[in-house]
Amino acid sequence: MRAVIQRVTQASCTVDSQITGAIENGFLVLLGIEDADTQEDLEWLAQKIANMRVFGDENGLMNKALADIGGNILLISQFTLFASTKKGNRPGFTRAARPDKAIPLYEEMIKQLGQLIGKPVQCGIFGADMKISLLNDGPVTIIIDTKNKE
Repeated sequence: MRAVIQRVTQASCTVDSQITGAIENGFLVLLGIEDADTQEDLEWLAQKIANMRVFGDENGLMNKALADIGGNILLISQFTLFASTKKGNRPGFTRAARPDKAIPLYEEMIKQLGQLIGKPVQCGIFGADMKISLLNDGPVTIIIDTKNKE
C-alpha cells in the first residue's frame, strides 16, 4: 500500500456535484492498493497514519497526533499511486489491485482508521471521478509505502 498523507486545515471530495466527504483539521489521505497488499500492510499503515505526530504543540513543534488535536481523516482511493512510468509517456497501472481485491481493503482501512481515531472517517467513492479540494497546512506531505518502510 502507498499513502500520500497531507496535513490540511480543510479538505473535501465531490462526485457529480455532491460532496461525499469533508473535513477540517486533519489528514487528507490518498491510498493506493496493490495486488501484493495484505491485512498486515493495512494494519501497519493504519497505525502509522493515526499516530503520526505532525501537528504543532504549544512550542510550534510537530509533536501531536490526530487524537491530540481532535483531527479528522478524508480517505480517497488512488490507484494512480502505483503508476509505472518506466516505458513511454503513458503510465501503466498493472500493479494496482483490481476492484475485487482493492474495495474490501479500502473499506477495511476506513473501518480501522475510524476505530483508531475514535470517529467516522470521511471518504470518496471508490472508482468514481472525484474532485478533491484541500488547503494543505504547512505544507506537510508524507509518503508511506508498506513495502519500503523507512
